[in-house]
Amino acid sequence: MNHFLTDTEMASLVEAIKLAEDHSSGEIRVHIDSTGLDNFAKKAFSIFQSLEMHNTKERNAVLFYVNFEQHYLTIIGDEGIHKKVKQSFWDTLHDEITAEFAKENYHNGLKEAILKTGFELKKYFPFEGENINELPNDLSFS
Repeated sequence: MNHFLTDTEMASLVEAIKLAEDHSSGEIRVHIDSTGLDNFAKKAFSIFQSLEMHNTKERNAVLFYVNFEQHYLTIIGDEGIHKKVKQSFWDTLHDEITAEFAKENYHNGLKEAILKTGFELKKYFPFEGENINELPNDLSFS
């Protein structure tokens, strides 16, 4: 893992998630997979469900699923946020991340995508007052 993200960079991503979720009811998770499976789309959806991301009140959770070794990235936005930003947002975000990954800027690619996602969550799902964090902000791994 250290070849792609250092411990400091992983901690920075957790902080970016906290910042991105601030003043929004949205939830963001990053899952890093290091298995050699060949059906990553199915695995990503399975992770989305196992992390209970589909159970948020406003269905506005977003998963960044990455397998660095296999050069695979997918972004899953639950139905609430997907209806607001449309597929073109996810496609653009995916292109921006993979362009950074191609330059081996793994941390920057993910961090910028998290913050852009947070901007959209704040726009469509603003939250004032005490914000209940429905999901943990930490990175998950398999």
